[in-house]
Amino acid sequence: MKTGIHPTYYEDAVVTCRGCGYTFKTGSTKKEIFVEVCYKCHPFYTGEQKYIDTKGLVDKFKKRQEAAKKLQEKRKEKKKEKKQQEKAKSLKELLQEL
Repeated sequence: MKTGIHPTYYEDAVVTCRGCGYTFKTGSTKKEIFVEVCYKCHPFYTGEQKYIDTKGLVDKFKKRQEAAKKLQEKRKEKKKEKKQQEKAKSLKELLQEL
């Protein structure tokens, strides 16, 4: 085996979970490791559904959903207004126009 080409191996590398803050030690070529989900907070192991939103994607999705609902409501209101405007005129109104 050649010397000097292998990375440094750390026996006490610290792994930190960004989801729940849990830390544990393991062996690795990096001194510190950061993970998004660990076995303490992963839904498969805990049995609980939990949103882990490190990049703000869930909030962004919820905002888009709210905006879409508001847009649909506005469209419904416009359709109602158009229907009221296009409502058939009575015979009296038609005769008055002549």
